[in-house]
Amino acid sequence: MPPRLLTNADLEKMVETTDQWITERTGIRQRHLVDKGVATSDLAAEAARRCLAIRGISADDVEAIIVATVTPDMMFPATACLVQNKIGAKHAWGFDLSAACSGFPYALQVGAKLVESGAHKAVLVIGADVMSSIIDYKDRATCVIFGDGAGAVLLEPCLEGEIGLIDYYHEIDGAGAPALNMPGGGSLNPPTSETVLKNMHVVHQDGQAVYKFAVRKMAEAAETVLARNGITGADLDCFIPHQANKRIILSTADRLGLPLDRVVINIDRFGNTTAATIPLAMKTAMEEGTLKKGELVLLASVGAGFTVGTTLLRWEM
Repeated sequence: MPPRLLTNADLEKMVETTDQWITERTGIRQRHLVDKGVATSDLAAEAARRCLAIRGISADDVEAIIVATVTPDMMFPATACLVQNKIGAKHAWGFDLSAACSGFPYALQVGAKLVESGAHKAVLVIGADVMSSIIDYKDRATCVIFGDGAGAVLLEPCLEGEIGLIDYYHEIDGAGAPALNMPGGGSLNPPTSETVLKNMHVVHQDGQAVYKFAVRKMAEAAETVLARNGITGADLDCFIPHQANKRIILSTADRLGLPLDRVVINIDRFGNTTAATIPLAMKTAMEEGTLKKGELVLLASVGAGFTVGTTLLRWEM
């Protein structure tokens, strides 16, 4: 996480809002923002270094790098290329993956398939976003929600007797694209003075449409992957959801029949960091002792697109 904080009290001075309004509707109290000149690749590279240090291996051992992000440093080259160079992963190839808030679970499955196929034995999966670079801090519908951050995991083959990643369920619904997007900057609306004047290079969101879809779909996707594996919410040891809104998290947990002591919530401290929320929540769960070896874990997310992603795994660290 970048060290600089933007609190609700700070936002009260910037837009027409209050700490109570933000906290009641989102559960967020503060979010971390980068300083000028700090890019997504910088956060991603630092997360990667810390991950490799915990594992005790060199960047030379990494064979592939997948970076989930909607805020790449630039349109090209891929942020994965910049991360590869910054950490010195001389033998790795890689690419970026764009699935907004579901980016991390999507990248996790792609990386897992590279390992399962036997193609690679060390795949670095990173969720990283500098959302402050595409937020209009005069728009209270979006500026209160998002923060900056990055998290990384290393995927390796299971040892004898281990299971690791068990199953996943993903889906997309492109009809939801108008509800959450950044309309400017792509091939449809390339950058011009007009697109800048129309404020097309920042996040635009229909909050109600996104909220209704997320409440319904996060729970449905979670139930689908659990039912497919003969598991109920009561069997889960830990639920790590995308941190978009505390009310969405609580609604999903309630529908799955999960007690709150099994649900990881850190949105109050970090806000919505898009592709980074789930790996950051993994770190929170590890620090708080919620995530232990051998436990059954469910990851779940909903994002712009719309994208939906769930992952069922056995934590083997």
